[in-house]
Amino acid sequence: MKKSLFVLFSLLIIGSIVLAACGGGGAAPSGAKSEVTFWHAYGTGSAEEVALTQILEQAKTDMPDVTINVLQVPFNDIFNKYRTDVAAGGGPDMFIAPNDSLGDDVRAGLIADITELAAGKLNGVNQLGIDGMSLDGKLYGIPESLKAVAFWYNTDMLSAPPKTTDELKALMEGGTPISISYGCYHHYGFFGAFGGNVFDENWKVVAGDGVADGMAYLNDLYQISKANGWPKNDSDGLAPFSEGQVAGITNGNWALGDYKNALGDKLAVAPLPAGPAGPATPLLGVDGFYFNPNSANKEAALEVALYLTNKNSQTVMMNDAGHVPVRTDVEITDPLIKG
Repeated sequence: MKKSLFVLFSLLIIGSIVLAACGGGGAAPSGAKSEVTFWHAYGTGSAEEVALTQILEQAKTDMPDVTINVLQVPFNDIFNKYRTDVAAGGGPDMFIAPNDSLGDDVRAGLIADITELAAGKLNGVNQLGIDGMSLDGKLYGIPESLKAVAFWYNTDMLSAPPKTTDELKALMEGGTPISISYGCYHHYGFFGAFGGNVFDENWKVVAGDGVADGMAYLNDLYQISKANGWPKNDSDGLAPFSEGQVAGITNGNWALGDYKNALGDKLAVAPLPAGPAGPATPLLGVDGFYFNPNSANKEAALEVALYLTNKNSQTVMMNDAGHVPVRTDVEITDPLIKG
C-alpha cells in the first residue's frame, strides 16, 4: 500500500512543501570498522547513479570506519529480490526505494522498525518525508526525496505546454509526438482531473464516474499513441525525448537529471494538464532507506543512511539527479524544481 498524499500541484511547486526547521545529517560512526551492504535500483549510467557514486566516494573520506558494499539491482527486480532474500534470512543491511509497498512489507515483517533507533535524528526533515516512511505511528525508513509526475517538454518542439486535457488530446491528434506513460502510477493524476478518486479518506475503494471518464480519456490517448508508434511508458520514452524525437513526456522528477543532461536549456516542465473537473492530482511519493530486520549492523546502516540524506548529499542529488529534497535546510535553486 502506498502511503501517498493527493496533491493538486505539479513538480513546479513541490518546493513550496519543504517547510520548517533545520537539522544535521548523520555523523560518522566511530570505533571498530564495520561493513554495510546497500542495494539501490538507479539505472546504470543514469544521473541518479552518477550522483550517488559521487556521494559514496566522498563517504570513504568522511566515514573511514565504515565500508559500504553497494549492489545495483534493476528496479523491476529489487523488491522481489529483497523479499526473497530477507525471508530466507539474508538480504542487504539497507536499500533505497519508493514507499509504494511499505505497508505490505511491514506487515510481512520484511522491514525493521527504526522508531527508537532513529529517535531525535530527523529534526531537519519535513513532515511529508517522515509521514511517507511511517505506518501506524512507527518509523520504518529514513526519507530521501519527494517525487511526483509532471509534463516535461522540449521548447524547441513545443512552445507552450498543454494546460488542459482537451489541449493535450488536440496536440496529439494533430500529430505532435508526445510520450504518455500509461502505467497506473504515472497516469493516476488524470483521474482527479476528471473528478475521480480511487480511494476515500479511509482508503476504501470509491465507485464513481470520474475514474471511468479518466480511463476513457486515457484510452483515447493510448489509441493515438499506438497508431503513431509513439512511446507508451517512461522507459521507452527516455531516448526519444532526450534525442528530440518526441516533444513531451509524462514522467516523474527522478528523470530530471537525465533530461537536463540531454536537452539543457531546451527542457521545461509544467503540471499535468487540468481536466473538466479541475487540476490533475498526481500521487506524491517518498523515496527512502529501509533496513533489514535480519541485519546485525542496523546502527551502522542508520549512520550511512543519515549521511546519504544529509545536507550535502541531498544537495548533490537535487542538483545532479533532480531529486526534491526532504531536508528543510537545502536551498532549492533549480527553476525546474523550484518553479
